[in-house]
Parts: sequence; structure tokens; C-alpha cells
Amino acid sequence: MKKHCLLLALMVLFHTHTSAQDPSKPTSFAIGKESFLLNGHPFVIRCGEMHFTRIPKEYWRHRLKMAKAMGLNTVCEYLFWNLHEPRPGVFNWQGIADAAAFCRIAQEEGLYVILRPGPYSCAEWEFGGFPWWLLKNRDLKLRTRDPYYLERCRNYMKEVGKMLARLQVTNGGPIIMTQVENEYGSYGNDKEYIGIIRDYLTEAGFNVPFFTCDGPSQLKNDVRDDIFSVVNFGSNPEQSFKALREIRKEGPLMCGEYYPGWFDSWGNKHHTGAVDHVAREIKYMLDHQASFSIYMVHGGTTFGMWSGANCAPFLPQTSSYDYDAPVSEAGWDTEKFHTLRKLLSGYLQEGETLPSVPARNPVIHIPAFTTTAAAPLFSNLPKHITDKAVRNMEVYDQGYGSILYRTSLPGHADSLLLPEVHDYALVFINGKKTATLDRRKGERSCKLSATRKGDVLDILVDAMGRVNYGEYIHDRKGLDGQVLIKNGSATPTALTDWKVYTVSLSNDGAPAHLKYSKGTTSLPAFHKGSFTLQQTGDTFLDMSTWGKGVVWVNGHCLGRFWNIGPTQTMYIPGPWLKKGVNEIVVLDYNGPVKNALEGRETPILDKLTANTK
Repeated sequence: MKKHCLLLALMVLFHTHTSAQDPSKPTSFAIGKESFLLNGHPFVIRCGEMHFTRIPKEYWRHRLKMAKAMGLNTVCEYLFWNLHEPRPGVFNWQGIADAAAFCRIAQEEGLYVILRPGPYSCAEWEFGGFPWWLLKNRDLKLRTRDPYYLERCRNYMKEVGKMLARLQVTNGGPIIMTQVENEYGSYGNDKEYIGIIRDYLTEAGFNVPFFTCDGPSQLKNDVRDDIFSVVNFGSNPEQSFKALREIRKEGPLMCGEYYPGWFDSWGNKHHTGAVDHVAREIKYMLDHQASFSIYMVHGGTTFGMWSGANCAPFLPQTSSYDYDAPVSEAGWDTEKFHTLRKLLSGYLQEGETLPSVPARNPVIHIPAFTTTAAAPLFSNLPKHITDKAVRNMEVYDQGYGSILYRTSLPGHADSLLLPEVHDYALVFINGKKTATLDRRKGERSCKLSATRKGDVLDILVDAMGRVNYGEYIHDRKGLDGQVLIKNGSATPTALTDWKVYTVSLSNDGAPAHLKYSKGTTSLPAFHKGSFTLQQTGDTFLDMSTWGKGVVWVNGHCLGRFWNIGPTQTMYIPGPWLKKGVNEIVVLDYNGPVKNALEGRETPILDKLTANTK
């Protein structure tokens, strides 16, 4: 009888532990006065952020296994509205946009999910996650109670609910909390707006606890008594939690974003975060039973046209989103990973064990090769649009790529004056490059020489990522305003009668209409080549001899490159390669010094150059 009672007691104890910790068997999650409560038991959230959109779908499980092996029990996940609604009313939840599949894999790997659906995300992502087509409305006021904006938000949230509400912990899924908006306190103070977004999420079917996040000094701007709040910081947890306690007297403490590194911007040095500093601050949080989310545990890559920008000053971000995170851009374990794994192993909750660290994915070297054909951009233009004045690309129903403005000069001019350039303009007279104007430097004018009536003026504007943070977020691309020419001290003359060519670019392959011929060119052009593989694996494409542009491999857009650095390589995931012949297309606006490419076994993330054009 005693043996029977002991066995029964052990079974009850085992059930209690597993039901409190096992994401495959959750039933409830709540916010108590002192701690989070998972199935009624105190629960410390050890979380790390990773974005499924920055990881090849074939590697989702590997990256989630890495998070689990480091000692995390939860992953935090942004949704990016522009990925899921590329056109008004047209929704995409397939392939790399399959958020539900990512959440299910996380649950299978023993991880809970904190969902951050927006509508605004930031995250160094194009336009902070907003769809570009919102900017077609000239009266748009983002992150306000603007009726048009709220209507679009509501429609989007309903679709999010259709896809993900069923995956909440209340339905047996892994989602334990949902964030309302994102760091709104750094942008505005309309708490009613925050309540409206919360209500849209409720209407969409979300019933797990809601929360907001902000930096310590911004908390007061948007914290509501009826929505839980967490604080974001990259140092000094003691003071940051003190700021949180000043506005939230009770409830568990949580850092919503703890920064182990930082993102990179073109022309600035690569950022890193000291391992001992990160470990010391996470230990402080663990010792005080404070929950946290490491932003980022794995940064990955901002493939395609999705990298964003900060402003002011205007600083477009690199496609590499390595972030000096514990798990590197290619999914490798790092010194930071192993330091944190050792630390976290001492704070596991009862019943938890650390799985082994997954093996790294294979890496290959691709011997140097050259492109063999080029399609000059000016010889492959689409049909033009006629306009009296230059206007931003959104007016012409263009989301991404570059835009060419062409007119004839009415007479001699010695200087050209532009409205603010968004973002990088190349000026040509009769097909010859005359100047380059860079928004980062505030450049809006250039000298002209030996011009005369009838000369053809071309202004090609490369649109980089839209601003994703701050007051300049309404970031329309191209030119918008008067283009002026000037002679000496004479009054400037406005140019009119423009032909506008929209050079749209896609994440789904280079333009299909291009006509290539053998050779290369230093003018803006698409360059095509191929390489043959006996085996596939991850590699890092060396772009250091090229200028500025975009790369596609086998139809997959790797992102943007720019020889100014700090990033000189582009990550190619092994699943995007194939045995046999692989095709590469490089769009280079400035032209290569040498049209050579090579796949390296290690990345170059920290090399700035003297090349600024």
C-alpha cells in the first residue's frame, strides 16, 4: 500500500511539473501580482527574439533548436504587415510568411511564443513593417486615430487572428502573450490609440494577456492601467526596472528587449556587444526572478528589399542582421551562445534539461568566377509615364527598386538643384554620369558642365529602405518637388515635361524582360553569370569588388550590397543552391571594379572602405 501511495504521489508530481513546463500541454497563462503563472505555477520567461522572415524556412527548426539548447523556454516573434499584405486586401501566409507553421515548430521544439503583430514593428525592417501602399494616401497619419489608417489596421488584425488566434495557449497552442503596437511611447502619447489597437486584437480572437513595451524614459507616454507593460534596455537593469516600478507598482518584472549587440548601417562600423557585459546583466535579471527577451538571440538576414533605415540622419541598414547575437547570421553557436548556455543552465526550472547543441549546417567555398553578360539599365527601361513635374514613386504605384526621371534641358546650366533625394541619385547628361547625390550626406545639388539646349538629363534614384523609426517614418521614395537648374547668379529655372520610368524590383527574382549581351559595363546594369556545384551548403558571397546594388541567386533575392561597408559579403543559405548550374544576377548602379564573385566560408561584416560612391 505504501509503495502504491508513493507511486501515485510521484505521478502527480511529474504531471504537475510537466504541465507547468511542457509547451505541448499548456492550458493557461496569466499575469500574477508577483510572477507570471503558467498553468497556475510561477514561471520565469527566458526568451529570445528571432524573425522567421529573416531565416530560410528550411532552417526554422534548426534555429529554434539552437534557442532551446541555449537555455531559453520562449521565442519572441514580430509579424511584418508589409510581408503579409503586399497589396490592399491581398494576404500572404505562405512560404517564408507562414507564421503559423513557425509557431507550431516552436511548440514541437519545447518553446512558447510571444507574438508581436504590430501594426507597427520597427525592427530595422522596411517602413517599420507598414505596407508601402499606405503612402499612396497623401493625408496618411501613421500611428494615430486617422480613420483610413485605423480601418486598414483593423482589416489586417482580423487576418492575423484568422491565422494565429487558434495557436494561443488557451487553445492548446504555444502563444502565451500578445504585444499591442510597439514602443509607441517613443513616438506619441495617445493612450486611446493604444486601446483601439488592443480592441482590434481582441476582436480578432486574441485572449491571452496583452502588453506594451517601451524604453525606461518613454514608459509614461503610453502605459495604460488595463494593459500590462514591460521595459526595453541594453544596460543597467536595476535602474530600468526601477523606472518600470514607478509606473507599474505590482506584477512581474520583464525586459521586453535586451540588446546583446546592435544592428549595422551602411558606412558605419560593425557593432558588437561584450560577452561578459551581456552575461552579467542577464544574471542580474535571473537572480531577481525577472523575465527577459534577448533581442536578438538570432538576427539572421534581411533578405530582399526588406532592410529599413533610421533618420535623422538618414542611415540605411545593411542586409546582414547578424546583430552580434548569440546565434550568428548563419546559425552558428558563438562564444556568447556558450557563455549564456552555461549561465542559463544554472537557472532552469524544475523538470527542465538542456538539449545538446545542434550541429552547424555545412559550409562550402565557391571558387572565384565572373559574370559573362550585362543588360544596361537604360537599354531595358519599361514604358515611360509622362508628367509635368517629378513625383515620388508611390504616386506611380511603385513599391521598391529605382526610378528614372528624364527631361531635356532648355539651355545651358551650370548647376542642378534637387528636392530632398530619397535616397541615392545618379545624374547623367546624354548618358554620361555627372554626379552622385547621397541622402546620408544631405546632398541635393551638383555642378553641370558644358551643357546646352536639348541635352538629355537623367536622374536615376535608388530607393533604399524606408525609415522604420521616429518622426520621419512617412518616407516616400524618389523625388517629390521642383527640380531646378541655375546659371551663375540668375534665378533658378524649374524643369518640366518629364518622362518617368519605374524600375520595379522584386524579392521573387530579377526582372524577366532583360536583354543581355556578352561583356560588362560601368554604367547601371544587370550582370548575369553562373557557377557549378558538386555539393551545396551555406556560403558568403564576396561583393567587395562591386559597387552598389542588389543580388539574386537562383531567383532568391539576397538583399542589398554597397562597397562602403561594413558588410562586404552576402549570406547564401545552402537550400537556395543546387547541384549543377546556379544562376546569379547582380544589379550594380555604380559598376564593378572587377566583375568577379566568390563564395567564402566566413563572412566579412566589419570592413569599411574609402569608397563612398
